[in-house]
Amino acid sequence: MKNFLDLADMPRDEIVDLLALADRLRERPEPAALQGRVLGLLFFNPSLRTRASMQVAMARLGGESFVITPGSGSWQLETRLGVAMTGSAAEHIREAIPVLDSYCDALGVRAFAEGRDLSDDLSERSFTNIASLCRRPLINLESAVNHPCQVLADWKTLDDLKVPRRSRFVLSWVNHPRALPLAVPAAAAHMAALRGMDVVVLRPPGFALPDAIMEKARRAAALSGGSVSETDDRDAALAGAHVVYAKEWGSPEHYGDAELEARARGGLGDWMVRDSWFQKTDPDCHLMHCLPVRRNVAIADDVLDGPRSRVLSQAHNRLVVQTAILYRLLGGAPAGRLH
Repeated sequence: MKNFLDLADMPRDEIVDLLALADRLRERPEPAALQGRVLGLLFFNPSLRTRASMQVAMARLGGESFVITPGSGSWQLETRLGVAMTGSAAEHIREAIPVLDSYCDALGVRAFAEGRDLSDDLSERSFTNIASLCRRPLINLESAVNHPCQVLADWKTLDDLKVPRRSRFVLSWVNHPRALPLAVPAAAAHMAALRGMDVVVLRPPGFALPDAIMEKARRAAALSGGSVSETDDRDAALAGAHVVYAKEWGSPEHYGDAELEARARGGLGDWMVRDSWFQKTDPDCHLMHCLPVRRNVAIADDVLDGPRSRVLSQAHNRLVVQTAILYRLLGGAPAGRLH
């Protein structure tokens, strides 16, 4: 494994092997496996779980890490190519990325969607530019339409809960005061489809995921024996569900237009997960969310704090799977040779 950018880059068997490695390292830690190695972390956007779990994972393997937050203790970085740098950015990624990766053994980068042009964000232009400049192993800590570390942890959580491969996974849009990126819903739909689940994307009119995202999930389902569908019929979607994965995202129809976006979500306050959502699901249906979450906007308190909620398990598994990612990228046992 040379990079960790997208689950779609890996054969399904390799993902399963990586999850097995995560289990093994949790049961039998190797505190000196990456001694002398350094992980660089570049966050263009805020982070709590991703930053903390990556740093802890590296430390538990015996390595070290440093964090750069452009504009906060370091220069603001320009990511666009071919522009005159007359704004706030003092340094360009064309210099910054090669410098940073010369200081470390692997580099993790978080660079959210710009949220202005849908086709531009779907193309992952910004992250692709960064990747082209990086010579070291690169880890995607969330890009415009992907969050592979999060959804690998979600896959691990589903395995820990012994959720069958062929079970009903409902990825549901939930309310938020503003538009959020497509990265987690896109990655979660793909992950569940690749795992072999029957994925239902539940969303109100105007919030259908872009065709490119749905087609990627359908290709994964075809490989694994799963299925992918979408609907705005909440009762039909939730009937028999084994997992409800709640997530906020913006309207692709009004992408980049805050005023139209606000109008579109103005009457959608009932898209908050309540206990009533689980009346027709499987009795043991699990609630998942990647965090952070707006309590009593996206999910009601009694559901988040109730017995169905798996959000803390998902967050803990970020540390578990990222330990395996770092181990595999930076010199641990190769795939198929766990010990």
